[in-house]
Amino acid sequence: MASALTLNTGARMPVLGLGTWKSSPGEVTEAVKVAILAGYRHIDGAYAYKNEEEVGAAVHAMIDQGVVKREELFIVSKLWSTFHERSLVRVAFEKTLSDLKLDYLDLYLMHNPMGFKPGDDILPLDAEGKCIPDNSTFLETWEEMEKLVDAGLVKAIGISNFNRSQIEAVLNKPGLKHKPVTNQIECHPYLTQEKLINFCHSKGITVTAYSPLGSPDRPWAKPGDPSLLEDPKIRAIADKYKKTAAQILIRFHIERNVAVIPKSVNPERIKENFQVFDFKLSKEDMNTIMSFNRNWRIIPMDWASNHKDFPLNAEY
Repeated sequence: MASALTLNTGARMPVLGLGTWKSSPGEVTEAVKVAILAGYRHIDGAYAYKNEEEVGAAVHAMIDQGVVKREELFIVSKLWSTFHERSLVRVAFEKTLSDLKLDYLDLYLMHNPMGFKPGDDILPLDAEGKCIPDNSTFLETWEEMEKLVDAGLVKAIGISNFNRSQIEAVLNKPGLKHKPVTNQIECHPYLTQEKLINFCHSKGITVTAYSPLGSPDRPWAKPGDPSLLEDPKIRAIADKYKKTAAQILIRFHIERNVAVIPKSVNPERIKENFQVFDFKLSKEDMNTIMSFNRNWRIIPMDWASNHKDFPLNAEY
């Protein structure tokens, strides 16, 4: 079984989860079933991924077949940016809960600190191709998320794509009831996030790494973009341990006490990505992988760079 990180609520979050971003509705049900059968207990999803009904169907199939009990699973979803206004937070949460057909979530994250204009358009853009903001602040949105914990609908709440000053704003908020338990951020050897991870850990906030394999199936990939899975230096380390490049990239986070959510819909790779608890990377190899950092973002969120709460202009 996967090891777990202890959250500041005392709950345990499995260190390895299945990511479901970009998993099409036709494929994701099977992927989640394969993952649970392979031993995964942490499933990461979001309203914005447009596949939560299918994720829920897989979870229920595994529970109904007696493979797993609900309380053994750690189910995560995220509040999308078009639902940041106070009156919309619970509406969005209840849509997710109803799509998943669950009574509660283990963790609900604010997908990013920026609120967008409410409506059916998931990414409302102006004529310049920049996102249209709403009138919310992420502190108001956080207060509404806290109410979901108080109502017993979610065990813990967290954040995603927040920088240091934004995290400090939440932690220093007058009347804070529930601290964020995790900050889910892009992280891999080309974006090692050392300062942000150290800061989060110093505040009792875990970190979850998304796009740990470099998101090779991202629709906006350009020829000449660096490829983590093809990187000869990472492949050389993989050969040394008789592991795949993906397994090295996943283990890299586990060694740092960072949770990691590789996405796959390929049954063999889903199983292979879980075979990372039978070896450890040496300190030298960890230092080598850390040295690959080039602050290269797969998800620069250029379309939001004009937003008052755009998180990526800060050093960390």
